Amino acid sequence: MAKQLLIEGRVQGVGYRASFADEAQSLGLSGWVRNRRDGSVEAAVDGDAQAVEAIIQWSKRGPPAARVHQVAVTDLEAPPSPGREFKILPTQ
Repeated sequence: MAKQLLIEGRVQGVGYRASFADEAQSLGLSGWVRNRRDGSVEAAVDGDAQAVEAIIQWSKRGPPAARVHQVAVTDLEAPPSPGREFKILPTQ
C-alpha cells in the first residue's frame, strides 16, 4: 500500500522530518520525507496497510513542537522507492 502525504502547519524547524523518518522506519515502511519551499512537509510511504495507517495517524500529531493543521493523503500507484529504505530528501 503506497500513499503520499502533504502535511501543513508548523512542521518545519521542529524536527518533523527526522521524527517522521524514525517513526516510518520503526513501522517497517519504505519511502521518503522532505520539506517543501511553501513551509509544508511532503512524504511518500509504502508498506502494509496497518503500518501506513499508523504513520498517517502519527503525521496528524507529529513531534511535540509541531502544530499540524492538515494532512492530505492520496494514493500512489507505484511504491515511492525501491527496496525497504526510508530517506530524508532535500527540500523541493
